[in-house]
Amino acid sequence: MTEGAIVLENVTKRYGTATALDGASLTVADGQMFGLIGPDGAGKTTAIRLICGLLHTDGGTVRVLGHNPVRDHAVMTRSIGYLSQRFSLYGDLSIDENIAFFAEIHGVRSYQARRTRLLELTGLAPFRDRLAERLSGGMKQKLALACTLVHEPRVIVLDEPTTGVDPVSRREFWKLLSEFLEQGITILVSTPYLDEAERCGRVALLHEGRVLALDTPDALRASLPGSIVELIANDQVRAAAIAHAEAGVADVQVFGERVHVRFLDRDREASARLRTSLTAAGLVVRSLREVPPSLEDVFIARLQE
Repeated sequence: MTEGAIVLENVTKRYGTATALDGASLTVADGQMFGLIGPDGAGKTTAIRLICGLLHTDGGTVRVLGHNPVRDHAVMTRSIGYLSQRFSLYGDLSIDENIAFFAEIHGVRSYQARRTRLLELTGLAPFRDRLAERLSGGMKQKLALACTLVHEPRVIVLDEPTTGVDPVSRREFWKLLSEFLEQGITILVSTPYLDEAERCGRVALLHEGRVLALDTPDALRASLPGSIVELIANDQVRAAAIAHAEAGVADVQVFGERVHVRFLDRDREASARLRTSLTAAGLVVRSLREVPPSLEDVFIARLQE
C-alpha cells in the first residue's frame, strides 16, 4: 500500500467479544479530504481513536505522517488536530480565552495573529468576548475547529463534526473545511451523512468494522451496475411494493415521497413497464425518471452484496 498521510493496513480492534474494526485498510493522501462514512457502530470513532494514538490495535498497523501514533504520541500531538463528536471546550471561558488555552497547552507562542485569522475565517471575530456556553451549536463547532487549528497541525481529524448542527451551519462548516484544505491541510472526517461524503476527495464506506468500498464518490457511483429510476406516486408504500414485484428489479428504497427503484440492467423499456403496472393498480404516477445513483444507493447495494 502506497504511503500516505494516514495509513491503516489490515487493522483489527476488539472490545471484549465485539469486533469494532475487522481487517480495515485505507490510505489518506497528503493534502486530501477523506471521508469515513457509515452508520452508528460502523467503526468510524474507533478508527479515529487509533489514528490519534488513543488506542492500541489488536492486529494490523496504523501510521500517521510515517509515525506510529501510539509510540510517537508526542510527535503526533504537535502534528494532529482532533475535533470530537461532543463540544469539549470550556463554557465559562470566552471564545478568545478558549483559543488561547489550546494554543498555550500546545506550546504555541505569539498565537494572537493566528487566533485573529481563525476568528475572521470562522466568522467569530465579532463575538470573541462571548462565553462559549452562550454560543449556538454551529458557533460552538466553529470555535472547536479554531481551537483544533491554532497550533497549525498538518492533519486534522474530525469525528462527526456536524451531527446535531442545523443545515445552514453544516454548510458553513464544510465551506470552512474546503478553505483549510486549500491551505494543504490533510482532513479526515467521519460522518453518517452521505450527502456530506460527496464533498470528500475519497471515501471509505464502513459497516460493522469492514470497509465495503473505497474510492472517489464519482467512481463509486459509476461502479453501481444497472440503472436507478426515481418514482413519485400518490401512495409510495404501494408503489414500492409494486416495483418490488417487477422483473429485473434489484432493490427498492423509499426516501420520503420518493422511491428509488434499481434495475439490474439498463433496460430502456423498464420504466415504461413499471409505469404500466402502477397505473393498472390505480396509482397516480406524478414523476418517473431515471436519475444518477447516489452514494446512498451505492451503500445499500454494497450492504446487500
